Amino acid sequence: MRREVLFAGFGGQGIVLAGYVLGRAVAIHENRHAVLMQSYGPEARGGACSASVVTADEAIDYPYVRQATTIVLLSREAAAKFGSQAGPDCTVLYDEQLVPEPPTQGKCHGIPATRIAEQAGTRMAANVVMLGFLAGKTDVVGADALREAVLETVPKKFRELNEKAFAEGLAHASRSEVPA
Repeated sequence: MRREVLFAGFGGQGIVLAGYVLGRAVAIHENRHAVLMQSYGPEARGGACSASVVTADEAIDYPYVRQATTIVLLSREAAAKFGSQAGPDCTVLYDEQLVPEPPTQGKCHGIPATRIAEQAGTRMAANVVMLGFLAGKTDVVGADALREAVLETVPKKFRELNEKAFAEGLAHASRSEVPA
C-alpha cells in the first residue's frame, strides 16, 4: 500500500531529518520501499522547509506526493502553504502552539509538540515528538520501527532525550482518538 507523507515547517525544526527517519524506519526496519524528497529555502534557519516521504510495499514508480495521506505541520506558514493539500481522508498532525489555525479539511489532530519537547529537555526535539505522534495516529509505520530509526539516527549523547520525546508523542496519541 502506498502512503504519502508531507512534513512542513521552517528551517531549524528538523523537518528533513524527520522525513529521513521515517524513510529509514520503513525501508530498513519494515523492509518496504521509501523515497525522500526535500525542499528548503536559501536561509539556514527560519526559511520554508518541507520533506515528503513516499512509502510502499512495492517499488515506487513516482517519488512525488500526488495526494498526501498524512501532513505534518510545524509552523503557521506551513499550514498556509500546504494545509489546502489535505483531502477528506488525509490525516493532518500539527503543533498546536505553532499552528493556531489548522486546516479545515482532513482529519486534524493537534499536539503541543514544542512544549512537550521543551519539557523533555529541548525544543529541538519537537520533530521527534511529532514522529511519535505520527506512529500513534497513523498506519504509515510501526512505532517500534520508528523508535529504532530515531535512536540509530541521533548522536549517542542525545538518545535518551529523543527516546523520551518519541515516547511522549506516542503517549499523547494514545490519550486522544483512535488512529486514522
